Amino acid sequence: MTTATHSDAHATGASGTFVSNRWFQLVMGIICMAMIANLQYGWTLFVNPIADKYGWSKAAIQVAFTIFILTETWLVPVEGWAVDKFGPRPVILFGGLLCGLGWVLNSYANTLTLLYIAAAISGIGAGAVYGTCVGSALKWFPDRRGLAAGLTAAGFGAGSAATIIPISFMIQNSGYEQTFLYFGIGQGAIVMILALMMLRPPAHVASASAKPSKLQQSKVDFSPTQIVTKPVFWVMYIMFVLVAAGGLMATAQMGPIAKDFKIDGVTFNVMGMILPALTFALAIDRVLNGLTRPFFGWVSDQIGREKTMFIAFALESVGILALYYWGRDPIMFVILTGIVFFAWGEIYSLFPATCADTFGTKNAAGNAGLLYTAKGTASIFVPISSVLMAMTGTWEAVFFVGCAMNAIAAYMAWFVLKPMRKKFMDQVAVNAVK
Repeated sequence: MTTATHSDAHATGASGTFVSNRWFQLVMGIICMAMIANLQYGWTLFVNPIADKYGWSKAAIQVAFTIFILTETWLVPVEGWAVDKFGPRPVILFGGLLCGLGWVLNSYANTLTLLYIAAAISGIGAGAVYGTCVGSALKWFPDRRGLAAGLTAAGFGAGSAATIIPISFMIQNSGYEQTFLYFGIGQGAIVMILALMMLRPPAHVASASAKPSKLQQSKVDFSPTQIVTKPVFWVMYIMFVLVAAGGLMATAQMGPIAKDFKIDGVTFNVMGMILPALTFALAIDRVLNGLTRPFFGWVSDQIGREKTMFIAFALESVGILALYYWGRDPIMFVILTGIVFFAWGEIYSLFPATCADTFGTKNAAGNAGLLYTAKGTASIFVPISSVLMAMTGTWEAVFFVGCAMNAIAAYMAWFVLKPMRKKFMDQVAVNAVK
């Protein structure tokens, strides 16, 4: 107890107000993440209504999802650089404005071109908010990186859980256009208000923690331009792509998969509410996808990053395969999609924490943002999965590919990344002493 209090006292800004307390900053970041979560995790609810209204193919509509992910991720290094230089407030303000504008444009999109433009705008906004909040968490909590990054990422993973049911009902009752409009304005406005209270941590926070990490951490700070020359970074990048691809395919294609599995017409009675199986599954999935991030982040703080990756990625590989074979049963569909999302979401806490451990705290936002672009690379598989399904007439190949990707990543975590990262950090430590 004394240790935590001492640590938090050192992590408080010069003003000494509650706003500058690192736990308050963490909570603000979590709420901001929750407000942008629907841009990704609520998307699957809109795919079928858009297709029904305009007759566009699902593959064409899912290009918008890919554009969103690409702009959300590939610009994060620039946004991370802006956070490292100017602090979180202006970046989150800018991001909140674009997030709201993107969904407002979605409500008026009567051409694929406008739908794609809206996706790009909301993607840039979401990336600005996401990269800033995760980067700030890594800086405020050098002693609890896995947990802090996990809690922040949980806001994005579970943030849509509370609104997925209202969004589903509003689409049914008022149409998807009104849903885009009102939720876009509300979510964007909340992010912009919270941005006014976001602060950068004082310079001494990185060394002020009274509770040292159990894990090996670099005492040397590398810049984004430096880490791209390190092979260990690219091993992490490839692993991130492999695991993210399977999860993104599940996130974007859950609606179409449920329809093809004949699950979409099944209903559940949940505490007196009659919910479609897909809506019920999505609500549970969002909660589990959020819980997994701080859970596995905390676990990795205790037993190590690579060991945790191996366990989670292996579980994801098995879960994807099980969903294909047994997911046509409504109850099993709900259970197995929950497992898939639980075993996938932890990448958004494990990889940022591993990156900061390896390359230092000073440029944590920019470095984590550069690694986060792997999610954008992985998003390319989403429309490819639609095309593959259309060509084969079954989801079998898509599920098998996702299973294999996670199995490869699990192997790489233990047999490639673990020894390579240890060798790199040992060499950095030796050079720092010279």
